Amino acid sequence: MSQFTVSGRFKSRDGYAPFETTIDAENENVAREHAFSQLGGRHGLKRTEIELDEVSER
Repeated sequence: MSQFTVSGRFKSRDGYAPFETTIDAENENVAREHAFSQLGGRHGLKRTEIELDEVSER
């Protein structure tokens, strides 16, 4: 498994808040799905409220 750094922004009360997280995943697509899942679960967001700017392998 590889480590990926996922960055972007999500909708919050005050507009958009930036984020950056590190995720262990098999490939870039799985890392994207995990990022959507984690942020959505943690902040109660839908996928349409999360914008991923960059996914890069570490």
